[in-house]
Amino acid sequence: MIQHLPLTDLLIIALYMLAMIGTGVWFSRSNRNTDQFTRASGRIPQWALGISLYATFLSSNTFLGVPGKAFGANWNSFVFSLSMPLAAWIAARYFIPFYRSSGEVSAYTHLERRFGPWARTYAVVCFLLTQLARMGSVFFGIALSLQAMTGYSMQSIIVVMGVIIVVYTVLGGMEAVIWTEVVQGIIKTAGALIILFFIITNMPGGITDIIAIGKANGKFSLGSLRPDFSISSFWVVLLYGLFSNLNNFGTDQNYIQRYQATGSSGQAGRSLWLCVKLYFPVSLLFFIIGSSLYAFYQVHPQMLDAVRMRAAAERLPLGVSKEAIAGLASRLQPSDYGDKILPDFMVRVLPVGVVGIIVSAILSAAMSTISSGLNASATVFTFDIYKRYVKKDLSDARLLRLLLLSTFVIGILSILSGIAMIGVKSILDLWWLLSGIFAAGMLGLFLLGFISRRAGNAQALLAVIIGMLVIAWMTFPSLIPVRYAALRSTFHINMVIVVGTLTILLTGILFSRGNHPDTGHGQPPDSGGGLSD
Repeated sequence: MIQHLPLTDLLIIALYMLAMIGTGVWFSRSNRNTDQFTRASGRIPQWALGISLYATFLSSNTFLGVPGKAFGANWNSFVFSLSMPLAAWIAARYFIPFYRSSGEVSAYTHLERRFGPWARTYAVVCFLLTQLARMGSVFFGIALSLQAMTGYSMQSIIVVMGVIIVVYTVLGGMEAVIWTEVVQGIIKTAGALIILFFIITNMPGGITDIIAIGKANGKFSLGSLRPDFSISSFWVVLLYGLFSNLNNFGTDQNYIQRYQATGSSGQAGRSLWLCVKLYFPVSLLFFIIGSSLYAFYQVHPQMLDAVRMRAAAERLPLGVSKEAIAGLASRLQPSDYGDKILPDFMVRVLPVGVVGIIVSAILSAAMSTISSGLNASATVFTFDIYKRYVKKDLSDARLLRLLLLSTFVIGILSILSGIAMIGVKSILDLWWLLSGIFAAGMLGLFLLGFISRRAGNAQALLAVIIGMLVIAWMTFPSLIPVRYAALRSTFHINMVIVVGTLTILLTGILFSRGNHPDTGHGQPPDSGGGLSD
């Protein structure tokens, strides 16, 4: 049942891969010091930085996971994008000037000055775990797509892709990452538009049928408006999006490192707004694609049966009968195979040559996310772990070699993370779960240091401990014995980052009410104390 890509498409993909490696080789000529590797020496134009941020945000989890989510459910996850403008305003007003004035390449150095070495190390560990989870989920998404198109094993696809990404990231540094992301951002936006065009032109009734089928099946719903935090309601996704985007724009090294890659705070802020202005309509485009695919497969039921059979076969041991596969396929829901729909459509419907372009767009979505994650993770490991705890006095040449080695090692770990994720149900759900767990503590600690001038070392540490206990309680309710089931969390899993962050922030403020204000390094230079308690 696997549809194999024609040779023409494979050649297009191969040429794209070679072009990415060539980009790394080209920029390696100027990649001679740590400032160039980590910040591109601050010479990136604001428009290029904005497209780079957009390309990082628009990962293959969006390209594959969002249409799969819209196909299997509705537009509930689009509410995530509605929170972006508020998060971007806060970041441009407070976070960017703070980080630009610090002069530090790492996002977490100030936490040590504010709360001590443990705070910096804790945030670094949370960040590195988040990045491994993110890069692993992206590798998994790419393997899921290409496996359906080529027949190669998911493990081999992840390894080959990983090696290519690591090579051009190690060679080119931040400048190569940003400029390739500019190209990748354009390619994947064009790819999404091409996909939607072919869906509409292959529908008998065109847009009219898509809208009618979507309305009849509730595909355009944004979720329940009831204040119910035990389901994926409108309010749950909105809160998740706000806190997740605050974490992205305010504590994520991927973004903070880029704020240093352009000439001023104003330029960095305008780059962030360009990212939001690009991502918002394009994320909507991917939800439209998912709903359109649902309509397409409703009028082509024989194609949908083949997808169900393939999804069922992957869930059963080798050698089972066709009857057993068919029996399971009949019980599968759209959410069980939503991530397989877009790859199937591409292979079955798109003409030769176009498929290669679209696959290259999906690959570019993955490569931009992973390459930026590798660069940021290597920077954090080098400056926040090795230089802090192993050897402080390193020449710039040795630091650069360490950055290159760290990029390679973290690349290997991310490949292993992707292989470990093979078999999960939904790419998007998996990423949202893992990011919520790891990001909650990091964002809560950062906001505590940023907002409260009274909170000290002991109060912050106690708040983090309580916050992690709350996060564990919400994430693993099944660990509570059945006889104490009433004590289990009833919050939806997307509320982990919300409740975990607020727990750390509010308990830290509560415990420090009797302290004298700390006028140390935790405040942004232009806040005037206005955010302090």
